[in-house]
Amino acid sequence: MKPTLLILAAGMASRYGSMKQIDGFGPNGETIIDYSIYDAIKAGFGKVVFIIKEEFVDNFKSIFEPKLNGKIETDYVFQNFDIKQYGVDIEIERAKPWGTAHAVLAARNVVKEPFAVINADDFYGLDAFQKMYTFLTTEANGTTYSMIGYEIGKTLSEHGSVSRGVCKVDASGNLEEIVERTNVYKEFDVIVYEENDHKHPLEFDTRVSMNFWGFTPDIFNISQELFKEFAHAHKDSPKAEFFIPLVGDHLIRAKKADVKVIPTSSQWFGVTYKEDKPIVQESIDQLIKDGTYPDNLWN
Repeated sequence: MKPTLLILAAGMASRYGSMKQIDGFGPNGETIIDYSIYDAIKAGFGKVVFIIKEEFVDNFKSIFEPKLNGKIETDYVFQNFDIKQYGVDIEIERAKPWGTAHAVLAARNVVKEPFAVINADDFYGLDAFQKMYTFLTTEANGTTYSMIGYEIGKTLSEHGSVSRGVCKVDASGNLEEIVERTNVYKEFDVIVYEENDHKHPLEFDTRVSMNFWGFTPDIFNISQELFKEFAHAHKDSPKAEFFIPLVGDHLIRAKKADVKVIPTSSQWFGVTYKEDKPIVQESIDQLIKDGTYPDNLWN
């Protein structure tokens, strides 16, 4: 059974200022999602599931169905504010989506095989998809999950500080914890993060999570129970979000599962700020020149 790729594409992109999930970056208007799906197909994935807002479904289908028809199976699921479907028995009014782990729950009825989760607006590189495919087809089970660990030095923006989930990895290569560092940037040749008005250095090859995870469907029941608790605990916090690292942290602390950190040497790039767009375009142009991608991705 081939693994599935879940793409988180329901976010609001507030800092970017527009729908960056479907913005064009390649020479023929290819989105970052196009490159991820191209790499996933090459690595051996059999299906792609888009997690989106329902009002965007026609837009997404018109963009992706003509390209992907006959190349990979597709499906669409919706992240919305109906939390009763997850067993939450109280009404909670809010305007902001409930976060990445809540988004993943939207796929619980269509994903029956091992699967990877990625962000729509991040470029991950073929190496990461190949390593995740190998993990999902040979190692993944109800007590062994994974995430791709990037070198922090290959994940920064030139246009401002970024937030990064800094990983602590044990001697066996398993995740011990993820600490969210919210103000990470390069100062001359040193990578630093700021906390309480102090700067702390980070090594270039410190592993960070860029939200590329590998799970089996067992994760849905675990996440749903955790989400019920989370929703009750944060019913008066309109901006609280149920993130995938919260689920990973719970699994590790409760000794329910190991999360293997799979190292990649891939250069990550993404679009946090509008000013990042030309750099992403240049990076893709260079990969086309190097022969990594064809000039016209789906031709």
